[in-house]
Amino acid sequence: MRTTAFLAAAIALASAVAPAIAQRAVTPRAPLAADEVAHIDVFRRLSPSVVHITTLELERDFFSRNVQQVPRGTGTGFMWDTAGHIVTNFHVIQGGSGATVTLADQSVHRATLVGVFADRDLAVLKIDAPRDKLTPVPIGTSRDLVVGQRVYAIGNPFGLDQTLTTGIVSALNREIDSANNRTIRGAIQTDAAINPGNSGGPLLDSAGRLIGVNTAIYSPSGASAGIGFAIPVDEVNRIVPRLIRDGRITRPSLGISSANEAVHRALRLPDGLAVVRVSPGSPAAKAGLQPFARAADGSIVPGDVITAIDNEPVKSLDDMLTVLERHQPGDTVSLTLSRGGRTRKQNATLAAGD
Repeated sequence: MRTTAFLAAAIALASAVAPAIAQRAVTPRAPLAADEVAHIDVFRRLSPSVVHITTLELERDFFSRNVQQVPRGTGTGFMWDTAGHIVTNFHVIQGGSGATVTLADQSVHRATLVGVFADRDLAVLKIDAPRDKLTPVPIGTSRDLVVGQRVYAIGNPFGLDQTLTTGIVSALNREIDSANNRTIRGAIQTDAAINPGNSGGPLLDSAGRLIGVNTAIYSPSGASAGIGFAIPVDEVNRIVPRLIRDGRITRPSLGISSANEAVHRALRLPDGLAVVRVSPGSPAAKAGLQPFARAADGSIVPGDVITAIDNEPVKSLDDMLTVLERHQPGDTVSLTLSRGGRTRKQNATLAAGD
């Protein structure tokens, strides 16, 4: 007790005689730089339109045998319109049995699935939320992007609250694989950090307009290495309205089957799709396309090779599907055909595919 009293008295005496410790004076700063003001403005205006998505999966309790939905994964999405439609990546919701959407004000809403298009890694959800909480992201264009222009990415990396990363358009017309291994052409490459959880979030230009949907990173470690990719908004703006209307993409069809690469090499055919089957009554049949066939003596009867559609070269089935996806059933396309060394043009009216 005496020791404690002695220490207390010593501390009190030292405090009485020691000079007061003054805080350092704050150094005034100049106004924020123009680029800083622009960053802040974009985030303040657009972050309320960006949402956090939690996917759910069914889990059976071992003891009670009850089935319940539990969190499975997270990602980002953004508001497409004032009707409650939310755009995200297909791979964000892939395999889930449900999803919830958390808005910027931290309100949570159950989401229903409207439609998906795995070929372009896009999905549309819908929530029932007050209209004043639904502020769509302004739509820009991707066809006029140039390498070097400023971009912003808003998302929820690692399940954190909304974050902003900045960068530039590093390259254009990249090719990446979708969740079902279809090629996504025309992808935007950016060095804006796109970390796990940013998938499905918006890539914005300096005016705060949507120019792409962040979808993938190139990184051996799984974290951002300065190489990220986004689906161009022109593609998004073509696909999302059709998903909202129909729930799926109805791909137009020509009604053909094509030979594999080994047949092309063996027959020394030009680059394109060698037609080996034409469905009866199909657009290809009505346009007079002829498949390759075998004669009675076993020799090959030359058929048509589709080398271009609407003057765009096609060298694979993936190329043909990419071109046809830009059209609707009922549209007319121009086919460039090669048969027996001769080239001709032929129009075909597309039908609805399966």
